[in-house]
Amino acid sequence: MKVIFTDEKELKKELKNSNEKALSYLMDTYHQPLCLYVYSFCNDSDGAKDIVQNIFIRLWEKREKVEAIVSLKRFLYKCCYNEFISQYRKDKKILAFEVEHVNALEELIKEENEALLKKQIELLKIEIQNLPPRCKKTFLLSKQEGLSNLEISHKMDVTIKTVEGQITKAFKILRTKLGDKISPILFLLFNSKKFNPNIF
Repeated sequence: MKVIFTDEKELKKELKNSNEKALSYLMDTYHQPLCLYVYSFCNDSDGAKDIVQNIFIRLWEKREKVEAIVSLKRFLYKCCYNEFISQYRKDKKILAFEVEHVNALEELIKEENEALLKKQIELLKIEIQNLPPRCKKTFLLSKQEGLSNLEISHKMDVTIKTVEGQITKAFKILRTKLGDKISPILFLLFNSKKFNPNIF
């Protein structure tokens, strides 16, 4: 029979006292939501599970300090996000312009809660889908496929100026929805792991 902890203070106390039932309850409650949260960043199911597993292991290893955590839920989401950024830095050679976006993401997560960030990501996906057809195709060839403007112009049989105009138009439309936050969120969507077009 599963033990249910309705009081977080009691849950933290039991975790500190090495009660494995408290850890099981925490994992039953947050493991799947955390995996979905991390997956929304990396589009890698196994990678998301590894990150979440690591966070629970670290929490258990440092359980004597758990009572100092204000909110376990917020703590777990923040740790998962930080782990994602940390792994991204290790797994990829980050170019100068990428560092700027990664730093912007870190600032963004400080300012806003994880649920809101996820909502903004979903909103951006929807708005990309709603772009005018030619504009959307040009934008995705650039951001999703990583093609240069010259390559896009050849592929679509248009001038480079037309390509530049369509990408500028896409940014203008999307910026009306997310403002200046669009750049780091776009970076998160298209550069974290191999992009999965099925998420659209």
